[in-house]
Amino acid sequence: MTDLTIAVILGSTRPGRNGKAVADWVLEQARERTGARYELVDLQDFPLPHLDEAVPPAMGQYAGEHTKAWAEKIASYDGYVFVTPEYNHSTSGVLKNAIDYLYAEWNNKAAGFVSYGSLGGARAIEHLRGICSELQIAHVRTQLSFSLFTDFENFSAFTPGDRHAAGAGNLFDQLEAWAGALKPLRSA
Repeated sequence: MTDLTIAVILGSTRPGRNGKAVADWVLEQARERTGARYELVDLQDFPLPHLDEAVPPAMGQYAGEHTKAWAEKIASYDGYVFVTPEYNHSTSGVLKNAIDYLYAEWNNKAAGFVSYGSLGGARAIEHLRGICSELQIAHVRTQLSFSLFTDFENFSAFTPGDRHAAGAGNLFDQLEAWAGALKPLRSA
């Protein structure tokens, strides 16, 4: 087993959220991987208020205990799979807020994206790509997009098509390669 660790960040805290089933599916797809260990990071476990740090995150001078705990958690990973809903043509506010809390903890790491929504969440991913670029997160090309119309029964029970497993494998291959390639930059 490699020393790479990837966080699967569940980017919704909404009651009745579909994201938990999607994140669990991602973890199940990654279970037999030998290139990295994959772990769930649920934003419900990190109740961050609306950004309340007085100093910009790029300064690394975190005051709040909630910020320090979040920074320690995120810093421990080599890469991320962001699991995001699409709300109003973008990612969720809670995920954007959690990302905005930090800076250096994200730098020189890799990310992949998994989304869900009426159009598969593609617009949420496009917004996350721009955000990640600003934070020096290298994001891989392969993404997974789940449609509420075809991958969920009654818009709530997650029933992904078999075709998504191959896409997950491609996403993991790219993510592990990039996370490994970037690791020496962080230790320099």
